[in-house]
Amino acid sequence: MKIKAIFNRDGGTFRTTDMDAYTKKAEDVFRAAGHDIEITVASGDGMADILEKTARRDDLDAMLAGGGDGTISAAAGVAWKNGMPLGVVPAGTMNLFARALKLPLDIWKVLDVLAEGRIVEADIGSADGRAFVHQFSMGLHARMVRYRESYSFASRIGKIRASTRAALGVMFNPPEFEIEFEVDGVREKRDVSAISVSNNHFGSNALMHADDVTGGNLGFYTAPPLKPSGVAKLTFDILRGKFRESPLITEMSVTTVNLHFPKARHKINCVIDGELLPIGRDVALRVHPGELKLLVGK
Repeated sequence: MKIKAIFNRDGGTFRTTDMDAYTKKAEDVFRAAGHDIEITVASGDGMADILEKTARRDDLDAMLAGGGDGTISAAAGVAWKNGMPLGVVPAGTMNLFARALKLPLDIWKVLDVLAEGRIVEADIGSADGRAFVHQFSMGLHARMVRYRESYSFASRIGKIRASTRAALGVMFNPPEFEIEFEVDGVREKRDVSAISVSNNHFGSNALMHADDVTGGNLGFYTAPPLKPSGVAKLTFDILRGKFRESPLITEMSVTTVNLHFPKARHKINCVIDGELLPIGRDVALRVHPGELKLLVGK
């Protein structure tokens, strides 16, 4: 195959990696496997344009993206819309999509797996047309990300510390809001502290990522209005890998979710694959079965 690789030098692991040595290793591995590969190392603020241009090329058989979950989500979005197969090099803090794909989390070892890999048809979600490979969320998670981003950190350990501090802040100040939703033709109104819509159901793991991204569904999860003790209980269930079994969580398996926020009078925040974003009073979420082509292990 002819492949173009784009590595985000600002991605967590790549920040402390000799990128000249890494690109040389990638070239050697892929060429030894019979591929023609070209590699670009870019800064974070230049990634979006390069990913878009790469995905539109008609002389490529696949593209690789290396970076954190934000980079991988952006790459998946442009790959999906352009029908370009995508390989994932996990160079972030959590690497949730790479975990769902059961790829090695070591940036050096994953090269051998991808070079000898195969292309599969996987699912991808969308929120008002914006792609997500992991999840769309509101409430507890969005508030935690907003708190975390108000703190300064420059390393993986710093991000973990900021996340812990933000989680404690949300525990003592949980949100509560009203939603109206239509799920596969069924309408309902509910007061909640949290909403999560995942690309296929979360598995039994503390990081809340899917075990399979080919099931053709969305996991739709809500939590009722919670007091600090309830947030602590839910957090404990998540840390035990028991999020879906928690008595505080209502779960549905769906293909479409239409959300409406009747009492919203100001900007609403959501999180899409780790990125905090503003949204309107209405959001349409969909799963697109088999529309994302991925390069994965054999």
